[in-house]
Amino acid sequence: MSLMLKLLSITLLLNSFIYASSVSDKVEDFLDDKFMENPRLKSVDVHVSDVVPLTQLKGWNAYIVDVEAYLKAKPKRLIKQRMIWFSDGRIITKELTDMQDGGSLTDLVKPPFKEEFYHKENHISGSVDAKHKVAIFSDPLCPFCKGFVPGALDYMKKHPKKFALYYYHFPLERLHSASVHLVKAAAAAELQGYKDVVEKLYHVQINPQERDVKKILKAFNKAVGTKLTPKDLNTPAVIKQVNRDLDIANAVMVGGTPTIYFDGKVDNTKKKYLKAE
Repeated sequence: MSLMLKLLSITLLLNSFIYASSVSDKVEDFLDDKFMENPRLKSVDVHVSDVVPLTQLKGWNAYIVDVEAYLKAKPKRLIKQRMIWFSDGRIITKELTDMQDGGSLTDLVKPPFKEEFYHKENHISGSVDAKHKVAIFSDPLCPFCKGFVPGALDYMKKHPKKFALYYYHFPLERLHSASVHLVKAAAAAELQGYKDVVEKLYHVQINPQERDVKKILKAFNKAVGTKLTPKDLNTPAVIKQVNRDLDIANAVMVGGTPTIYFDGKVDNTKKKYLKAE
């Protein structure tokens, strides 16, 4: 390559970088102002952590945005969320859909499930050296999870050399308030050495909107065979485990349950494990 072409290439790269950076600033400023219109928020910090060019749409990029917001309610509560926005520098939108296949462009730019997210505390069945790694994010009170997770766990547990199965608690507090205490109870039971806790978790009979910790624990203890007390749910080890699951969910942008990752990639069909060799 000639010196002139090299200089031209460098100039184009620099211009692209400067453009992306300037649009990132605009995206941050726009979302910061937009989110602060919410009267429930005390403060908001928006940061673009990554920019992914869209091959399907010339001039457009996907912006992976990390948001930290404090609620005005007491006690002060910090909310962390990672999201994807699309912009060409003038227009910004949350959703883009490919009209040819009907697929969401959001799914194409979501972060992969990194090797570092496979923790031993989340490993519930199969050899760690199995051919495939499957990660499941679930809420035990989610109707869709109840119809999918128990069968998937049972199937993969029968093939320990084929599947290394990892489970992550992702309680949907707004929909099933009881699940917040249930996943803490599950983490506490596992830390105390109880086996097959996740499988038994789906047999807990409780109103999803129940908020009474004692009632929730009574139902959990009956289904799992434990003798947990409310004090057991708030130990540093339990809080650390539950928060780490939520942090991983946020890092890979899990938005609903059940969410399945098959060999590091999100499986929207939720059936790849059935076809795995």
